[in-house]
Amino acid sequence: MIPIADPQIGVPELSALLDVAERGQLADGPPVRTFEREFASACGAAHGVATSNGTTALHAALRALEIGPGDTVLTTPFSFVATANAIRLCGATPTFADIDPATMNLDPDAVRTTLRDREVDAILAVHLYGRPAPMDRLCRIAAEHDVPVIEDAAQAHGARFRGDSVGSLGDVACFSFYPTKNMTTGEGGIVLTDDERVAERAERFVNHGRTDTYLHDTVGHNFRLTSLGAAIGLAQLDRLHDFVAVRRRNAARYDDALADQPAIDAPGDPDHLTHSYHQYTVRCDRRAALREHLEAEGIGAGIYYPRPIHKQPAYADVDADAPAAETAAEEVLSVPVHPALDRAEVGRVADALEGFSP
Repeated sequence: MIPIADPQIGVPELSALLDVAERGQLADGPPVRTFEREFASACGAAHGVATSNGTTALHAALRALEIGPGDTVLTTPFSFVATANAIRLCGATPTFADIDPATMNLDPDAVRTTLRDREVDAILAVHLYGRPAPMDRLCRIAAEHDVPVIEDAAQAHGARFRGDSVGSLGDVACFSFYPTKNMTTGEGGIVLTDDERVAERAERFVNHGRTDTYLHDTVGHNFRLTSLGAAIGLAQLDRLHDFVAVRRRNAARYDDALADQPAIDAPGDPDHLTHSYHQYTVRCDRRAALREHLEAEGIGAGIYYPRPIHKQPAYADVDADAPAAETAAEEVLSVPVHPALDRAEVGRVADALEGFSP
């Protein structure tokens, strides 16, 4: 079975781990500071604050923007539940605008409509599957309402929008380094921003509100990244460009296969953005049949996500009008696109997609 994901951990990562282990400072040591600087620089951001995972990065970013009880954050209903959980964990209230069916990211028109009915204190945009959200329009809307924009870039390492790196487009951005992402630290995250004050607040929040060794000005968490994770991350960052290039090459092969396939809609990759293909996600109104067909050909496939957030039991109290998100949840299917695939495996996936007959 060709797996849907296959993390690439090799000699560079193992050597970096051994070096940290031999030095002995396994927790919040110098590799973490280096990783923060280098990842932020790679994304075109001034400051980076590493965290223990993508959810804690979102939580820290919201708190650093001083989002809390009584505040409302607008986001997409079609994402991993962590996007909304981080809002709730701050004591704030999530509200949802529908997605654009063509991109499966926040629909700016739906955002405008939602903002006519209610006030919000921030907009949290997700770059779903590695495809950048329409940040130009979303940032204009946010500016009109004088609210910040947070990028949930957990799936978008290496993506670009109109030439600019994801992670540098909003007021603050968050990445995840879970093992299946485009690059990993084993488990980790990071907050990026150009605002020094926001960076300082995030840094304090992820380290017990600490301003000196045993001086704590505010209440915080232990959301720190380990030196071991940072060491893996630095080695992975050196390989990220190549990882994304392979993902894009594999995706282009699938695009070609689907060019004349009426039963399956390809994700699309317009000229104004660079999709980093954390997932290659198609849409098919006969999804169950397509998945069965792929599995019969020895190809793993995943559904991300089978239930919109506003349909989760934990969010039953949140009223949302999101028919496009609900339809997407019934049709999306992701196929292997990761850089561990060899040419023969990519060909097998492409042939299986092209040969599907519902």
